[in-house]
Parts: sequence; structure tokens; C-alpha cells
Amino acid sequence: MAKTLEFPALLRLIDERSVAFRAAVAAAPSLDAEVPTCPGWTLADLVRHLGEGRRRWAGIVAAGPADTRPDVADDAVVPEEREALLEWLAASTRQLLDALREAGPDRGCWTWWGDSQSPQTAGAVARHQLQEIAVHTYDAQLTAGTPQPLPVEVALDGVDEFLVTCCATTSAWPHAPAVVDYHATEGRSWRLRLSADGAHTTPGTGDAPADASATGTAGELVLALYGRNPVDALTLDGDRQVFDQLVAWDPSA
Repeated sequence: MAKTLEFPALLRLIDERSVAFRAAVAAAPSLDAEVPTCPGWTLADLVRHLGEGRRRWAGIVAAGPADTRPDVADDAVVPEEREALLEWLAASTRQLLDALREAGPDRGCWTWWGDSQSPQTAGAVARHQLQEIAVHTYDAQLTAGTPQPLPVEVALDGVDEFLVTCCATTSAWPHAPAVVDYHATEGRSWRLRLSADGAHTTPGTGDAPADASATGTAGELVLALYGRNPVDALTLDGDRQVFDQLVAWDPSA
């Protein structure tokens, strides 16, 4: 079993990445700046998205186990002035962290990834929230002109988390069966198997060769998986078409 970040580390890193996000927003020339990695969004849009999303997930976690998405609402007015907006965002992060701490890692809650390899627990929510905040921190830093690599511990967990949460599914892969390997230069690898049974991720690669593979730093892999960088930015081997198929695949369709 691949090592994943422990719950206290997830909470710490959510807070750290949130601080970095706010610092990037504070340093940006304007809240009206266009976010290059989120077409059609301004920096103000990105801040609202991050804050509203954290408040919504705080409510979902606090609601506990549920078969359908809880109807949670937040009536707080989103400020427009930068300093007040950043204070609102900091409060949004505190709401999420408070809800996660109160729930603990093993408490169940609704999630959208019910047929993935990730459990429907507060711990899995914390793990995914870290990645959302980390990638959006990169978006904000890029907008401010100060992009920084994702912290290695965040990125290594991020590759694994994306593959088991966002890729893994029981929906049938609509193409020829394929095996794809992802290699982080920091020394970890993952294997994604695609077939009529869906998509399944395992740590390591085994002895059999893959149909295709992608290599980069863990941070580069995460940014490519989330569409921030093109797959071509990675070192690719094998059948390039498989990556095009993966990018275009919508298992929910």
C-alpha cells in the first residue's frame, strides 16, 4: 500500500497552502487580473470559488454520512474589496478545518467520488481539499507572476490522490484495454489499468511493460493531471494516443 499523508499533516498543509494562496492574491496587481490556467476567470472569481467551495465542504463534512449531497448554504456576503475578501477567505478555511477536526478522518460523509477507490470519509475529503487548494494556489501564483513548484510532499500525495479519486471508476473504459504508468522523479510510481471494468490504480508498476508511461517531478505530474500543463510537458513513452483518450474521457457521460 502506498504511503499517504496522515490526517494531521493534511490539515497542516491545507492551512499552509491557504496562506500561500492568500499571499499570492495580496501580491497580484489587481483582482481583475485574468487567471491564465482558468480561462474566463479573474483572480476575484478564483478567490470566490475557493472560499465558497471550502464553506460548502465544511457543511457537507459537518452533516455526516449521507446518501445524497446535503443541502448546505452559506449566507455570508462575499466582499469585493481585497483586504476584506482575504479575511473572508481565511474564515472560509477555518470553517473547513474546524469541520474536519470535529469529524475526524474516519467519519463518513457524502462525496461525489462514490465509485472511485477513495472512501467516502472526512479524511478523504481533507486529502482532496488539499489538492484543490494546492492547484489553485499555483493558479493564483501564476496570475501574480510568481509561480512556485508544488511542495514535494503535497505533490507526491497529489498524484496518488488524483489517480484513486478522479481517475478510478467502475465506468467502462470505451477504448482498447491499456496500462499506463506514471513515474515521479522523486522515486514513486503508479500503474493505471483501463478496461471494460473501469479504471483501477495500484502503487508501483510490476514487471509487465505498460502501453504508455509519463515521467516528471511529482509537481509536474499533478499540474498535467489537473490540466494546468499539457501532457506533452512530461516525458512520454509508448502509445501517445492513450493520453489523448484519457484527457477526453468523461466516465460520467
